[in-house]
Amino acid sequence: MSKLLCVILGGAIFASACGTTAADSAGAATDAAITGGKPTAAASRPKPVSDVATKAPALSYREVTIPSGTTLSLSLTSAVASDTSKVEDAVSAELTHAVAVDGRNVLPAGSTVSGQVTSAEGSGRVKGRAQVAFQFNTLTTGGETYDMQTAALSRVASATKSEDATKIGIGAGAGAVIGGLLGGKSGAAKGAAVGGGAGTGVVLATKGEEMRLTPGADVTTTLTAPLTVRVRIS
Repeated sequence: MSKLLCVILGGAIFASACGTTAADSAGAATDAAITGGKPTAAASRPKPVSDVATKAPALSYREVTIPSGTTLSLSLTSAVASDTSKVEDAVSAELTHAVAVDGRNVLPAGSTVSGQVTSAEGSGRVKGRAQVAFQFNTLTTGGETYDMQTAALSRVASATKSEDATKIGIGAGAGAVIGGLLGGKSGAAKGAAVGGGAGTGVVLATKGEEMRLTPGADVTTTLTAPLTVRVRIS
């Protein structure tokens, strides 16, 4: 009896195991049929790839040498004057015409230059005309600054000799007229001498013209040594 019971229980356990395996196999077959034998969407989704920043292409430059003697046409952006400027005062300007080398522009219009006042003398009462001098030694273009050597620029006030002679002559003539009315020829001669002296006094007491350059004044200088700059290659 006990042997029969063991046989029955063993058969039941075996049948149960077989049924579970078959069910699992059937379920797997059903899933495969539904998906057409292809991986599920979750499995087929590509793994996220981190974005790679796109780098801008590196700019290319080449060095170009501007020869000594090249003319720089400039427009002042600061004022200089014989009576107000001091030695070492800053002076600045900008290029009004592009500079080309071998047919290619290497310094565009608008490039800036800077320098200092090298001399400034106001007008004198006795002799000497007013003058102011300055020189540029720095160039800025394309975001870069270069040292350069240029010719010094000097401006001198116009002469006033003819005006001075006129003043003296008027003084002498007026003195002669007044002297003649008062004392004849002798009085006229004395009056002329006195009047001429008065005219000379007016000239000595009057200063001559000053030399002033305002922003926007055109000036021209030249390179006194070669200048090498970096030019962007398109």
